[in-house]
Amino acid sequence: MIVYLSSHIGGSFKRDGIRIPAELSRENGFLESLQKNWISGSKVLIVSADAEAAERNDSIRDIFAAAFPMSGLSTERMTVCDGRNLTAVNDIAEYDAVILAGGHVPTQNKFFRRIGLKEKIKNFDGILIGISAGTMNCAETVYAQPELEGESMDPEYQRFLPGLGITKLMILPHYQDLKDDILDGKRLFEDITYMDSCGREFYALPDGSYFLIENEETKLFGEAYRIADGAVRQVCWMEERY
Repeated sequence: MIVYLSSHIGGSFKRDGIRIPAELSRENGFLESLQKNWISGSKVLIVSADAEAAERNDSIRDIFAAAFPMSGLSTERMTVCDGRNLTAVNDIAEYDAVILAGGHVPTQNKFFRRIGLKEKIKNFDGILIGISAGTMNCAETVYAQPELEGESMDPEYQRFLPGLGITKLMILPHYQDLKDDILDGKRLFEDITYMDSCGREFYALPDGSYFLIENEETKLFGEAYRIADGAVRQVCWMEERY
Protein backbone atom coordinates (compact mmCIF):
# COMPACT_ATOMS: atom_id res chain seq x y z
CA MET A 1 0.00 0.00 0.00
CA ILE A 2 1.21 3.49 -0.91
CA VAL A 3 -0.17 6.09 1.50
CA TYR A 4 -0.54 9.85 1.09
CA LEU A 5 -1.47 11.67 4.29
CA SER A 6 -2.47 15.18 3.31
CA SER A 7 -4.07 18.30 4.67
CA HIS A 8 -5.69 19.17 1.34
CA ILE A 9 -5.15 17.82 -2.19
CA GLY A 10 -6.86 20.53 -4.24
CA GLY A 11 -9.19 19.46 -7.02
CA SER A 12 -11.61 22.40 -6.89
CA PHE A 13 -12.08 26.11 -6.35
CA LYS A 14 -15.07 28.31 -5.59
CA ARG A 15 -16.58 30.76 -8.06
CA ASP A 16 -19.63 32.77 -6.98
CA GLY A 17 -20.20 30.25 -4.19
CA ILE A 18 -20.16 27.28 -6.54
CA ARG A 19 -17.39 24.68 -6.32
CA ILE A 20 -15.68 24.08 -9.67
CA PRO A 21 -13.46 21.05 -10.45
CA ALA A 22 -9.78 21.82 -10.99
CA GLU A 23 -6.43 20.09 -11.17
CA LEU A 24 -5.12 18.49 -7.98
CA SER A 25 -2.38 20.26 -6.03
CA ARG A 26 1.11 20.30 -7.52
CA GLU A 27 2.64 21.72 -4.35
CA ASN A 28 5.67 19.85 -3.04
CA GLY A 29 5.46 17.38 -5.93
CA PHE A 30 2.15 15.87 -4.79
CA LEU A 31 0.47 15.44 -8.17
CA GLU A 32 3.68 14.33 -9.89
CA SER A 33 4.18 11.64 -7.24
CA LEU A 34 0.57 10.48 -7.50
CA GLN A 35 0.78 10.32 -11.30
CA LYS A 36 3.82 8.04 -11.08
CA ASN A 37 1.99 5.59 -8.84
CA TRP A 38 -1.46 5.77 -10.46
CA ILE A 39 -2.94 2.89 -12.45
CA SER A 40 -4.71 3.95 -15.62
CA GLY A 41 -8.48 3.46 -15.34
CA SER A 42 -8.37 3.11 -11.57
CA LYS A 43 -11.40 2.06 -9.59
CA VAL A 44 -11.69 4.48 -6.66
CA LEU A 45 -13.54 4.12 -3.35
CA ILE A 46 -14.31 7.26 -1.36
CA VAL A 47 -14.99 6.53 2.31
CA SER A 48 -17.01 9.41 3.69
CA ALA A 49 -16.62 11.31 6.93
CA ASP A 50 -20.34 11.48 7.69
CA ALA A 51 -22.49 8.48 6.79
CA GLU A 52 -25.65 10.59 6.70
CA ALA A 53 -24.38 13.53 4.61
CA ALA A 54 -25.44 12.02 1.29
CA GLU A 55 -25.63 15.28 -0.65
CA ARG A 56 -22.17 16.41 0.48
CA ASN A 57 -20.70 12.97 -0.18
CA ASP A 58 -22.07 12.89 -3.71
CA SER A 59 -20.72 16.39 -4.31
CA ILE A 60 -17.22 15.29 -3.26
CA ARG A 61 -17.45 12.30 -5.60
CA ASP A 62 -18.64 14.41 -8.53
CA ILE A 63 -15.87 16.98 -8.03
CA PHE A 64 -13.15 14.32 -7.85
CA ALA A 65 -14.65 12.39 -10.76
CA ALA A 66 -13.92 15.47 -12.88
CA ALA A 67 -10.74 16.66 -11.13
CA PHE A 68 -8.77 13.41 -11.30
CA PRO A 69 -8.92 13.01 -15.12
CA MET A 70 -8.10 16.74 -15.42
CA SER A 71 -4.96 15.89 -13.41
CA GLY A 72 -3.87 13.05 -15.66
CA LEU A 73 -5.35 10.38 -13.35
CA SER A 74 -7.84 8.34 -15.34
CA THR A 75 -10.59 6.50 -13.49
CA GLU A 76 -13.05 3.77 -14.42
CA ARG A 77 -15.43 4.65 -11.62
CA MET A 78 -15.70 6.34 -8.22
CA THR A 79 -17.85 4.75 -5.54
CA VAL A 80 -18.99 6.43 -2.33
CA CYS A 81 -19.16 4.47 0.90
CA ASP A 82 -21.60 6.08 3.32
CA GLY A 83 -24.86 5.18 5.06
CA ARG A 84 -26.45 4.19 1.75
CA ASN A 85 -23.66 1.76 0.87
CA LEU A 86 -22.11 0.41 4.08
CA THR A 87 -20.91 -2.82 2.51
CA ALA A 88 -18.77 -1.14 -0.17
CA VAL A 89 -15.66 -1.63 1.97
CA ASN A 90 -16.22 -5.39 1.92
CA ASP A 91 -14.92 -5.32 -1.64
CA ILE A 92 -11.98 -3.00 -0.93
CA ALA A 93 -9.53 -5.38 -2.63
CA GLU A 94 -11.28 -4.70 -5.95
CA TYR A 95 -10.29 -1.02 -5.85
CA ASP A 96 -7.03 0.54 -6.99
CA ALA A 97 -7.32 3.63 -4.80
CA VAL A 98 -9.14 4.56 -1.60
CA ILE A 99 -9.79 8.15 -0.53
CA LEU A 100 -10.58 8.90 3.11
CA ALA A 101 -12.55 12.14 2.94
CA GLY A 102 -12.33 15.15 5.25
CA GLY A 103 -14.90 16.18 7.83
CA HIS A 104 -15.49 15.98 11.59
CA VAL A 105 -12.89 13.63 13.09
CA PRO A 106 -14.98 11.89 15.80
CA THR A 107 -17.92 11.45 13.41
CA GLN A 108 -15.70 9.83 10.82
CA ASN A 109 -13.89 7.76 13.44
CA LYS A 110 -17.20 6.33 14.60
CA PHE A 111 -18.18 5.53 11.01
CA PHE A 112 -14.87 3.79 10.33
CA ARG A 113 -15.41 1.59 13.37
CA ARG A 114 -19.01 0.91 12.34
CA ILE A 115 -17.93 -0.52 8.97
CA GLY A 116 -14.85 -2.30 10.35
CA LEU A 117 -12.49 -0.36 8.10
CA LYS A 118 -9.39 -1.02 10.22
CA GLU A 119 -9.53 -4.76 9.60
CA LYS A 120 -10.62 -4.49 5.97
CA ILE A 121 -7.89 -2.07 4.92
CA LYS A 122 -5.01 -4.09 6.39
CA ASN A 123 -4.43 -6.09 3.23
CA PHE A 124 -5.33 -3.33 0.77
CA ASP A 125 -2.57 -3.16 -1.85
CA GLY A 126 -3.39 0.05 -3.73
CA ILE A 127 -3.08 3.80 -3.15
CA LEU A 128 -4.58 5.28 0.01
CA ILE A 129 -5.17 9.04 0.14
CA GLY A 130 -6.09 10.64 3.46
CA ILE A 131 -7.53 14.14 3.35
CA SER A 132 -7.78 16.24 6.53
CA ALA A 133 -9.92 14.19 8.98
CA GLY A 134 -9.24 11.11 6.86
CA THR A 135 -5.53 11.66 7.46
CA MET A 136 -6.03 12.17 11.19
CA ASN A 137 -8.01 8.95 11.53
CA CYS A 138 -5.17 6.96 9.92
CA ALA A 139 -3.20 7.19 13.18
CA GLU A 140 -2.84 4.34 15.62
CA THR A 141 -4.07 6.74 18.27
CA VAL A 142 -6.01 9.67 16.84
CA TYR A 143 -5.79 13.11 18.40
CA ALA A 144 -9.28 14.53 17.80
CA GLN A 145 -8.35 18.18 18.26
CA PRO A 146 -11.46 20.02 19.54
CA GLU A 147 -13.14 21.71 16.59
CA LEU A 148 -16.75 22.62 17.36
CA GLU A 149 -17.97 25.06 19.97
CA GLY A 150 -18.23 23.40 23.36
CA GLU A 151 -16.00 20.43 22.56
CA SER A 152 -12.99 21.72 24.51
CA MET A 153 -15.21 22.29 27.57
CA ASP A 154 -17.12 19.01 27.40
CA PRO A 155 -15.79 16.47 29.94
CA GLU A 156 -17.37 13.71 27.83
CA TYR A 157 -15.51 14.71 24.67
CA GLN A 158 -12.80 12.15 23.84
CA ARG A 159 -9.65 13.76 22.48
CA PHE A 160 -7.84 10.47 21.87
CA LEU A 161 -9.49 7.73 19.85
CA PRO A 162 -8.46 4.39 18.34
CA GLY A 163 -7.60 4.87 14.66
CA LEU A 164 -6.83 2.74 11.61
CA GLY A 165 -3.26 2.07 12.72
CA ILE A 166 -1.73 2.93 9.35
CA THR A 167 0.74 5.31 11.01
CA LYS A 168 1.80 6.30 14.50
CA LEU A 169 1.86 9.96 13.45
CA MET A 170 -0.80 12.24 14.90
CA ILE A 171 -1.34 14.84 12.19
CA LEU A 172 -3.14 18.19 12.40
CA PRO A 173 -4.25 19.60 9.01
CA HIS A 174 -5.00 23.14 7.80
CA TYR A 175 -2.41 24.68 10.14
CA GLN A 176 -2.32 27.94 8.15
CA ASP A 177 -6.04 28.48 8.85
CA LEU A 178 -6.29 27.14 12.40
CA LYS A 179 -3.09 28.28 14.15
CA ASP A 180 -4.68 31.53 15.32
CA ASP A 181 -8.19 30.17 15.97
CA ILE A 182 -10.12 30.83 19.17
CA LEU A 183 -12.39 28.05 20.47
CA ASP A 184 -14.56 28.30 23.59
CA GLY A 185 -12.73 31.51 24.50
CA LYS A 186 -9.31 29.83 24.34
CA ARG A 187 -6.51 29.85 21.79
CA LEU A 188 -6.89 26.54 19.93
CA PHE A 189 -3.19 25.75 19.82
CA GLU A 190 -1.53 27.61 22.70
CA ASP A 191 -4.23 26.89 25.31
CA ILE A 192 -5.60 23.55 24.12
CA THR A 193 -3.37 21.62 21.73
CA TYR A 194 -0.05 22.54 23.37
CA MET A 195 -1.38 21.25 26.68
CA ASP A 196 -2.54 18.03 25.04
CA SER A 197 0.93 17.54 23.55
CA CYS A 198 2.56 16.89 26.94
CA GLY A 199 4.20 13.49 26.61
CA ARG A 200 3.13 13.29 22.95
CA GLU A 201 3.96 14.77 19.57
CA PHE A 202 1.75 16.12 16.81
CA TYR A 203 2.64 17.20 13.28
CA ALA A 204 0.83 20.30 11.99
CA LEU A 205 0.56 20.52 8.20
CA PRO A 206 -0.51 23.54 6.16
CA ASP A 207 -2.45 22.77 2.98
CA GLY A 208 -0.11 21.49 0.29
CA SER A 209 2.14 19.51 2.64
CA TYR A 210 1.87 15.75 3.05
CA PHE A 211 3.45 12.55 4.33
CA LEU A 212 4.18 9.70 1.92
CA ILE A 213 4.45 6.15 3.25
CA GLU A 214 5.97 3.72 0.77
CA ASN A 215 7.97 0.52 1.29
CA GLU A 216 7.65 1.02 5.07
CA GLU A 217 9.42 4.39 4.80
CA THR A 218 7.71 7.64 5.81
CA LYS A 219 8.75 10.90 4.14
CA LEU A 220 7.50 14.43 4.78
CA PHE A 221 7.09 16.89 1.93
CA GLY A 222 6.57 20.62 2.47
CA GLU A 223 6.15 23.00 5.37
CA ALA A 224 5.42 21.26 8.68
CA TYR A 225 5.62 21.84 12.43
CA ARG A 226 6.28 19.46 15.30
CA ILE A 227 4.30 20.14 18.48
CA ALA A 228 5.53 18.26 21.54
CA ASP A 229 5.57 18.83 25.30
CA GLY A 230 3.93 22.23 24.94
CA ALA A 231 6.32 23.65 22.36
CA VAL A 232 6.35 24.01 18.57
CA ARG A 233 9.17 24.07 16.04
CA GLN A 234 9.26 24.00 12.28
CA VAL A 235 10.77 20.78 10.94
CA CYS A 236 10.34 21.18 7.18
CA TRP A 237 9.93 24.02 4.70
CA MET A 238 8.10 24.46 1.37
CA GLU A 239 9.50 22.39 -1.50
CA GLU A 240 11.65 20.42 0.93
CA ARG A 241 11.43 16.84 2.17
CA TYR A 242 12.23 15.49 5.61
